[in-house]
Amino acid sequence: MLTTDPHDDDKFHEECGVFGVWNHADAAALTALGLHALQHRGQEASGIVSLAGGGTFHQHRGLGLVGDNFGDAKVMAGLPGRAAVGHNRYATTGETALRNVQPLYADFEFGGFAVGHNGNLTNAGVLRRALVKRGCLFQSSTDSEVFVHLIAISLYSTVLDRLIDALKQVQGAYSLVGLHNGALIGVRDPSGVRPLVLGSLANAAGAPTWILASETCALDIVGAEFVRDIDPGEIVVIDDSGLRSVKPFETQPSRFCIFEYIYFARPDSVMEGTGVYEARKRIGAELARESHVAADVVVPVPDSGVPAAMGYAAQAGVPYELGIIRNHYVGRTFIEPTDQIRHLGVKLKHSANRAMLDGKRVVLVDDSIVRGTTSRKIVEMVRQAGAAEVHMRISSPPTTHSCFYGIDTPSRRQLLAAQHDVAAMARLIGVDSLAFISLDGLYRALGQPGRNAAQPQFCDACFTGDYAIPLTDWPAESARELQVSK
Repeated sequence: MLTTDPHDDDKFHEECGVFGVWNHADAAALTALGLHALQHRGQEASGIVSLAGGGTFHQHRGLGLVGDNFGDAKVMAGLPGRAAVGHNRYATTGETALRNVQPLYADFEFGGFAVGHNGNLTNAGVLRRALVKRGCLFQSSTDSEVFVHLIAISLYSTVLDRLIDALKQVQGAYSLVGLHNGALIGVRDPSGVRPLVLGSLANAAGAPTWILASETCALDIVGAEFVRDIDPGEIVVIDDSGLRSVKPFETQPSRFCIFEYIYFARPDSVMEGTGVYEARKRIGAELARESHVAADVVVPVPDSGVPAAMGYAAQAGVPYELGIIRNHYVGRTFIEPTDQIRHLGVKLKHSANRAMLDGKRVVLVDDSIVRGTTSRKIVEMVRQAGAAEVHMRISSPPTTHSCFYGIDTPSRRQLLAAQHDVAAMARLIGVDSLAFISLDGLYRALGQPGRNAAQPQFCDACFTGDYAIPLTDWPAESARELQVSK
């Protein structure tokens, strides 16, 4: 079956997006707007839980995009209250089903509690089996529900202490937004792999409205000011008394996900003090310094390759042109799988701009190569449009390992760079030459002198196999992942 379902793309898929509001008359509306801005982080499902007076929670979840679920005034009217948390989902664990849509909500002895999770727990399977043996009844297949049960069985008295107790038992990468009767809570994992930012918004009553979000672009859409990043291993508790910070974990080296800069984050976001758009242009410039080839035009593979291609073209002194046009209005299209129609699938999303390609030596710039299937089709399309030469440049190093920390990647057996060297990859996708940015070059573009092998500044396991957080649930699988298969 040919499909334009985004889940079938030959791309890495975004993790999830989280958003939280404390002290605003239209908390759910702000949350829906924030989720709109974070739609790129998950298009599978979305949900909002709001907290109204008297400790009453209201919730709405649904499969599909934010606009599909929260574009109805009746739905929004059913989410009253001055506090809310929201979540956009792209499944890295658990099936696509309404029971897995977050935020998850549960009633405890201390009252209601809702939680939204971005990331992936690497010991959720071990914990889940132990919890089931204790009699816990799971309602979903997502790893995020482990948090709910660990909080439920904790012997500590306060909500915060129960949460800390739960967090000290989990391994993995996570950013959380939680909401209970008395507070909005934000949490970031001790390694700081997944992002979480704090913002504020003045309201009519004078007291600030506090915002938690996965990216700064979600602050911008609601008119909030960026305050700071939540630190790795930090818990922020926001209530009517203000904001307080708790750091219950031992300090660990930060390992922020380097792929946020390459692909995942929205270009207008700022990550860990670095503007994503400018970072991608610098990555493109470094790529040109390392591997430029004589060419007439630099063409991005839209949309993810655009800033890197701009940086590449400026550094190389070669004209930048939109030689490939993306169709932004492709939904889920299913066509009978005849060979002729299947071959045309890439043209549902991309079309060649023949005037910019015919007779030209073309440098195609993209962010990554996963399986290589889409790259091969795009190269063929560019050649059919008359390109004299096609050279591909990739603004990330070869992706040789799977991610276990919240990014949906294929198994290593399906990663083209894990099975072939660069020369073989070039032959398979049909280009005259292929080059990736070096790992040190990527670090230089992000303001580092290079990669410190003894203590890397980022999580770059997808390029190196250096998994900083234990893969408890995958002992056999991780061993196979780490084997070089040629």
